[in-house]
Amino acid sequence: MIKETLTIITSNQGKYKEYREKLGGHYKQVEMADVGYPEIQAEELKEVVEFALEVLSERSPLIIDDSGLFVDSLNGFPGVYSSYVMKTLGCDGILSLMENRKDRGSRFECVIGYLGERKKIFKGISRGTITQEKKGTGGFGYDPIFQPEESEKTYAEMSSNEKNRISHRGRAMEKLLDFVASK
Repeated sequence: MIKETLTIITSNQGKYKEYREKLGGHYKQVEMADVGYPEIQAEELKEVVEFALEVLSERSPLIIDDSGLFVDSLNGFPGVYSSYVMKTLGCDGILSLMENRKDRGSRFECVIGYLGERKKIFKGISRGTITQEKKGTGGFGYDPIFQPEESEKTYAEMSSNEKNRISHRGRAMEKLLDFVASK
């Protein structure tokens, strides 16, 4: 059964596109809303998402997510601060921090919060490495410097379908889709 409208709370066009591609067949309309709301500083992505769901609860049904790049040799940095670090240091800044580091292991995490008739949290993880240089022109954010374990390409070198099959957000979205389809 196709449901009415689902609102994706984000200002990120790339993120919205990924959601629209995955969820479009389950909703008559998938819309984007760039809504200002207070974000808490927390240790875990899940805490940030749960707080946002509480603040935005009257806009239901909605989806909000928080994602982060966690670099092993940088003790998980930038982690929950990934968005801020992207705006201030960017990919070049992360590559500079990684200069001369042998351990380039990293992971992307995505926590999706869904609020409809009830609240549900979904998590996806993608392990990989930080490349030596930027590669590719697609995607957004850290995509040009993250190469998932399952591929020889960075996210930025992949088509959106390739990326959505193996990315942290794609994995969390699969769990969300299973939940939405079961309702």
